[in-house]
Amino acid sequence: MTMRSRLLAPLLAAALAAAGCTESGEPPAPDVLRVGLAAPATLLPADIRDQPGRMLAGALWTPLSDYDPATGKLTPRAAESVTSADRITWTVKLKDGGKFHDGTPVTAQSYVDTWQAIGAERWQASRVVKDLLRAKEIAAPDPLTIRLVLDRPSGQVPALLSSPALVPLPASVLKSRDWPGFAQRPVGNGPFRLDGGWQPSGGKLIRVADAPGKARVIELKTGDAAAQYDEVKAGKLDLSTFVPGDRHEAMHADFAQRHVMWALPTAAYLGFPLTAKHFSDATVRHGFALGTDRAALEAGALGKQVDPAKSLLPPAVAPGERSSTCRPCTFDAGAGKSLLTQAEFPNTPVHFGQSPASWLRPLADQVSAAVGVPLAAEPGEGPFAIDVTLLTPSPQETLAEIVKATGYSSDGFADLLESAEETDAAESGEVYRLVENQLLRDLPVAPLWSGHGHAVWAERVGEVKATPFGGVDLSGVSVR
Repeated sequence: MTMRSRLLAPLLAAALAAAGCTESGEPPAPDVLRVGLAAPATLLPADIRDQPGRMLAGALWTPLSDYDPATGKLTPRAAESVTSADRITWTVKLKDGGKFHDGTPVTAQSYVDTWQAIGAERWQASRVVKDLLRAKEIAAPDPLTIRLVLDRPSGQVPALLSSPALVPLPASVLKSRDWPGFAQRPVGNGPFRLDGGWQPSGGKLIRVADAPGKARVIELKTGDAAAQYDEVKAGKLDLSTFVPGDRHEAMHADFAQRHVMWALPTAAYLGFPLTAKHFSDATVRHGFALGTDRAALEAGALGKQVDPAKSLLPPAVAPGERSSTCRPCTFDAGAGKSLLTQAEFPNTPVHFGQSPASWLRPLADQVSAAVGVPLAAEPGEGPFAIDVTLLTPSPQETLAEIVKATGYSSDGFADLLESAEETDAAESGEVYRLVENQLLRDLPVAPLWSGHGHAVWAERVGEVKATPFGGVDLSGVSVR
């Protein structure tokens, strides 16, 4: 290489990067969006359990509605309305003209048959149909009407039916039951269709209807999050939908006006064995909660992928924000140690339950040092990890999972929880706060943290928004 070539090479590379050129020197087409993501576990909507899966389901399907847990407001999408006169019999009216990407119509029977399949399979969404909806009857009296008859009154139906896990499946797969094949070549009713099949390396989405200024084609690339972050910086990728912990601080400088963070529908709790002698006293449970340094764990073992809890209900489903951080959510080692002394907690080793959760051991070490409780190597009754991945924006789901994991019950609690469920969604927030307050007082679980997502994007990209149950809204992203 000549001296002149060596001088020109960096300038040429900089010019290509500024122009948004790819490695091959070709700039991306103006209607193409290049997106990096982690590989989803599945694209079967009723069995999705991770952030990339939720994002892709949001592109391939349109849910019945969107639900805001902070206000109880319902925004119709595929549905025209969701109504009930007594909160037992619910009627869903569909918008006319809905079609699957294979050209077949989306009808009320599509939803009925899909929900019956979900109830029969061991998918993640089975608990929504069986344990939360609990409908005695689900029928389609006409092509645009779904009728549900519950076994008790529930005002949470609008929230439950907005779940992206309950989107309809076409008749072809409901007949064939080829779920693995469908997960590779999903057919939805959303703003994008999958061009060909899904591959381990990614896939391509094609927009169904014209949307000026928005991407017509989305090229999806799976891979390492750190590498994809760097590719966005270099102009080789337009949008990265995961930011690793070691890029978290740099993100605010590298993409000062081009990043977004949002609450994920995940939460972690430290559960207590309520029938065990030494943990039957709520004072002890509060002592352990105050001895938990959530911020230290967030910055360390959890790789800055979570937000320390401020309340029992995570932001993705909370009926508005609390005025302040709950007392059991704070770190106060001295107060925690004092509570254990007050409760005459014995100075015997405590076993933190066996769990695949990567955070339980560092948490146990940290709590042990903070409140002076030795750790037991042998199995025994003690605190345990509860990781919850939510499928609906209803607080009822979170609370049901806590009760199921701990077996918690007390005078009046079941009635209070039932009252919250029966109340109209728009008015239920206050009652759910009462339920939450009782749990924070009795503390069958200590709130730990909830997950959050990150995305960063290139200068040619705009209007990037994200929601807890949909992730980045690919249909709304603009390109230039």
